[in-house]
Amino acid sequence: MRKMVLVIAVLALAGCGEGKSVDAQKPQPAAATAPSTASAPQWDLEVRGETPQAVSDLSGWLIEHSFVSNIVKENGKTRILLGPFSSKAEAEAKQTEVRAALTRAKKQNIELLVVEHPVTQ
Repeated sequence: MRKMVLVIAVLALAGCGEGKSVDAQKPQPAAATAPSTASAPQWDLEVRGETPQAVSDLSGWLIEHSFVSNIVKENGKTRILLGPFSSKAEAEAKQTEVRAALTRAKKQNIELLVVEHPVTQ
């Protein structure tokens, strides 16, 4: 009985995309998709909580509210960064958006700082 259910499920799923053509996207060359950032600085929005253990709580809250964040560890210190943004104005606009969401959620003692994107080596 179990084998029959499995066969029916496989056949049903195999027919789901019948008649539709699926074209795989061709990967773009990296040089064509990535703009030259050697001369232009990039910006991040740093989110700081009041306590160090709040990093996981704060990053989880950001994810729940559709803010994609990166956790970076520098010199033994953990930082939560949103970005990078191509301009400081773009980072400031995101800062305003995150601050409004924090206010709606009644989150307090959280700093939002626009900082220059750290250079990776």
